[in-house]
Formats: sequence, structure tokens, C-alpha cells
Amino acid sequence: MTERLAALSVDLDEIGCYSAIYGLEPPTGDTARAIYAKALPRLRELFDDLGVRATFFAIGGDLDDARNAAALRALVEDGHEVANHSLSHLYDLSRRPRAKIRDEVLGGADAIERATGVRPVGFRAPGYTITDEVFDVLAELGVAYDSSVFPCPPYFGLKAAAIQWIRLRGRRSRSVVDDPRVLTASPNPYRVGRPYWRRGRGLVELPIGVSRGARLPYIGTTVVLAGPRGARLLTRAMVGRPLVSLELHGIDLSDADEDGLGFLAPYQADLRRGVADKRAALRAAILELEGTGHRFVTCAEAARSLGDGEA
Repeated sequence: MTERLAALSVDLDEIGCYSAIYGLEPPTGDTARAIYAKALPRLRELFDDLGVRATFFAIGGDLDDARNAAALRALVEDGHEVANHSLSHLYDLSRRPRAKIRDEVLGGADAIERATGVRPVGFRAPGYTITDEVFDVLAELGVAYDSSVFPCPPYFGLKAAAIQWIRLRGRRSRSVVDDPRVLTASPNPYRVGRPYWRRGRGLVELPIGVSRGARLPYIGTTVVLAGPRGARLLTRAMVGRPLVSLELHGIDLSDADEDGLGFLAPYQADLRRGVADKRAALRAAILELEGTGHRFVTCAEAARSLGDGEA
């Protein structure tokens, strides 16, 4: 019987990233680092309590803050993986010149290595948006795996609609829409070909989780909005994949009132849920995976185990 694997990952996008999505002014003061200061300790506590290890995708530019760098070092010491989420989290990274793409990937990896003493082996593109040229840069720089491809029709449609909604209100979203052909990519781990949504002999790709059948998004936002019961049902719809990937963001354990994020709540639906409710939903999903016989691994471990194709 093939072993059932599950991987938790967390994108440590700071609050400024969300302001960029919604065309809002960037935050200042303590609010600007609410993810590292407030949400990350909650995530560490949850994972420690459940005895699981995760992969944290960090933005290199955030590590100029010594407190953030120290938090990443502590994650590595606890046995978590830290991977590369680029230097500056440019939502249009995939549309930048190749030299800029290389600077962003290399700069993010260098910053993480300085902070943790460990060179990251994985990459996730800002906004999940990636191209063949980005994959070429990753291969050139010796990256072992990518985890950006999100073959999810509901998410794709909602993202495109949100960008248009923001534009109609006179603001500019920094977010960009991916090539719609990404929706034809495998939902299971594969080696990328050219184009990247086809199988080939390139880097290992660990797609963002989608359910069997309707390909609903299996990410932090949907899990916390579903509540504990819905989280368990959504998790059951993932069972059967060779790797169940649950991708979270730090904001999935943020609290609008406690963390001073009320200004984002009208735009970010999950901020309308209290942190206790969100923790309960995430806990329910993780326990459901454990109860269905899944072993938790980091993304790097999953890439090594499943890199030869779908199980």
C-alpha cells in the first residue's frame, strides 16, 4: 500500500502584501509586521501542540528585521523547513525581465541562508503565478522543487473577478492573473515539462492543493471559512492524492481586533472570523489528515519522495 503523505506549508506574506492586492496604502508601525509578531507564534504553537512540522515560505526582504530573522532561525531549530518566497514578493514577478527574476530568486535564497544558516531548496512564486522562464531560472540556480502551480478553476475565476472589482472602484491591485492553461496541470506532484503545466523532466512541482472532483481550493482561506465541520469534509475530499498539500498564509491565524487589522476585514473575508474559530478549523483539518493515516512531511521531504511522478 502506498504511504499517504501530507505537507503543511505557510506563506509568510506580511500585511503590506494584502494592501498591495487591494490597492490600499501600505501599513506602518506594528501593523506592518503583524504576521511575524502575532500570527507566526500562533502557528508555531498549533503545530507544536499537534506534533507536526511544516514548510514556511519566507520573503527575503522581511529578514532585514532582526526579529524576523530570529523567528526563522527558531523555526529551523524546531525542525521546520524554511523555503524561498522571493526577495520582494512582486506579484508581477513572472512578467519581469529575466535578470530581475534571477535577482528576486537569488536574493530571497541568500537572505534566508543568512538568517537561518540553511540554504533553502524550495521556491513558491508570489501569487502562485509562474512561467517557463521562472522555471528556467530556478533550474539554473539549483532549486530542488517548486510549489506554485494552482490548477483550481474556482480560485482562478474569483481572483480575476476581484482584480476587476478593485479596478472598477478606482484602485489598482498589484495581483496578476496566471495563464489559464495552468488549470490543465496535474493536481498531483510531477516533473515539469515545457510548457510547465505539462509533465516532463524538469523540476519537481508540488501543486497547491485542490480537492478531487470539482478541484475546490484546499488552502487556509477555505478551511478557516468552512469551520471545523466543513474543514473535515473538505479534507476528506483530498484523501486519495499521493500528497495532500494544505497551503496556509500567516493571516489564517491573524485576528482583526487583536492584531489591529480591522482596516483589512472589509476586503479579507477570513479576518471576519476570530482567531479561536480559525484555530479550531485548522486543527480539525490536521487531525482529519492524521485520522485518515497521513504522515506529515516537509515540502522538501515530499519532493524527494514523490519527485519521480504521480504515485
